[in-house]
Amino acid sequence: MSKFGTLVMGPAGAGKTTFCNALIQHLRLNKRSCFYVNLDPAAEDFSYEPDLDIKDLISLEDVMEEMGLGPNGGLIFCFEWVTLIFAVQATRRLWLTEINLRHLLQNLDFLTSALEPLSEEYLIVLDLPGQIELYTHIPVVPTLVKHLTRFGSLNVSLCAAYLLESTFVIDRAKFFAGTLSAMSAMIMLEIPHVNILSKMDLVKGSVPKRQLKRFLDPDSSLLDDSNAQNPSRGFGAVNPADTGSVMGGASFDRLNKAVAQLIDDFSMVSFLQLDVQDEDSVGGILSYIDDAIQYHEAQEPREPHDEIVDYGDDEMMG
Repeated sequence: MSKFGTLVMGPAGAGKTTFCNALIQHLRLNKRSCFYVNLDPAAEDFSYEPDLDIKDLISLEDVMEEMGLGPNGGLIFCFEWVTLIFAVQATRRLWLTEINLRHLLQNLDFLTSALEPLSEEYLIVLDLPGQIELYTHIPVVPTLVKHLTRFGSLNVSLCAAYLLESTFVIDRAKFFAGTLSAMSAMIMLEIPHVNILSKMDLVKGSVPKRQLKRFLDPDSSLLDDSNAQNPSRGFGAVNPADTGSVMGGASFDRLNKAVAQLIDDFSMVSFLQLDVQDEDSVGGILSYIDDAIQYHEAQEPREPHDEIVDYGDDEMMG
């Protein structure tokens, strides 16, 4: 039996948990079943209580205190402990001993045992932390995805929903950096992706609709326009002692141009717009997710229940 789910990802502050709440509310209003999984050990406040919470297995505060780690290192340790992955940096290869593999399966049973009973009517919503290292260049989430989709017994059809805050469009270098992280996650996870510009209500009125539309399919010409609006960038000598010059000058422009050209060459990333206050916007995102995981194709057709009339024998004979 197939199962269906979405991985909600993106940098810190992108509105992942807020989107999860809006998505769950929309599903409930449309009488659809959902199962909410919190995989962020640092998350505390929820509008909807998670059906499965990673903090029941391991908490960020305990890890930071016992291991002497900061928030980022603690989050990475939490995920590596759950999946017991030992990455050998020097050779960039992943080695798993027989003991580690047994522990891996034992810890992943935390997810498997909870998701196994779910029917194909459920949409599993997995809320991930905002440390993008987890799914851009550290093989933790990719291994988790493989367990959920291929190597484990769950056979979950997954779609990643990668959120990027829409205010990034104001700083185009920052926008392309965020777009590059989205593309990196697409390549690492190898599952269908829906990339989303979140918090659209924050840019309404400040960015013209025609200009905003250009960011939905990013290309390097956006940087050309940015330089045209700031002709002083990229010219003249830059004082290395000036901290403000780190984010400007010819070298910075060349770096941004190379990143934008890389994104343009791959032509993988496009964005949908999300305003969680707009029910139609949330429903539109959900329809893209449903299409990506082929949710509706697996559902049994439902017909309205006909009114049951109990005819007596006399009426039947008459």
